[in-house]
Parts: sequence; C-alpha cells; structure tokens
Amino acid sequence: MTLMDVGKLVLIAATPTLLGAAVVYAPRWCAFLAEIWPERAGRTPEPFGPPIQQLAADLRRLLRLHRDLSASAHLAMRAHRLWAVEAAIGVRAIEAAKALDVPHREPDMPGALTRGELSGLLRDLAAAGMVLPENVGPFVGDGRY
Repeated sequence: MTLMDVGKLVLIAATPTLLGAAVVYAPRWCAFLAEIWPERAGRTPEPFGPPIQQLAADLRRLLRLHRDLSASAHLAMRAHRLWAVEAAIGVRAIEAAKALDVPHREPDMPGALTRGELSGLLRDLAAAGMVLPENVGPFVGDGRY
C-alpha cells in the first residue's frame, strides 16, 4: 500500500464528516458574511452628534440665558439656576469641541468643567470659528457664589 492509497482512504473516511460540518456551519458563515457585506459596501461617515449649527445656536441661547439670569434673579435662586445653565453650557461646549477638533479635557461627570476650563473652552471655540457672544458672565465653580 502506497502513500497515495492511504491518502485516498483518509479522504473517503473524512468526506462524510466534512460534508456534515459544511451543512451545519454554512448557514452561520453565510449569515455572518451577509451582515458585514452591506456595512463595508455602503458605509458612509456618520456625525458624532448634533450638527455644528445646532450646537452653536444652543450655546448662544444658553449664554444669553446665563447673562439674563446673572442680571435678574435673586441671589438664592440665581445660584442654582446658574449652576444648571453652566452645566448645560459645558456639555454643549464639549460636544462642539469634539465636532471642531478643539482640544479639551473630558470631565468625569457631564458639565463638571472648572470656571477657567469653561471660559477657555468657549474662547477656543470662538477662535475655531464658532460665533459666540463676546462677553460671558462670571461662571460659578461648584454651583455656589
């Protein structure tokens, strides 16, 4: 018996097992290929978040609200409201910084930027071309005066 004859016997013995495995696993392979095929063929870039125009409009609106609250509300009410508005400004400013590729610190909690970081980030956003009001009221550090 030669090596060729041994190879034929192994092929004859292994063929039913290989055919059975192909029948069992072929649907899984086809499903996997069907899932990744459209993604690779029709993949289009998707934005990270809201459009930059909406981010700029939200920041301008929040900064106007901050200015109005700073000028009008009673001290006890003003502190809590200003803290909430500043947290919202911080969240939107970080989203805008990501959209414009402006370097920034990623805070542990949303809206937890320090007073200096928030002012600096808004200046950097304005320098990157985002239209924001020139004067921004004093930011509170932790929600208290």
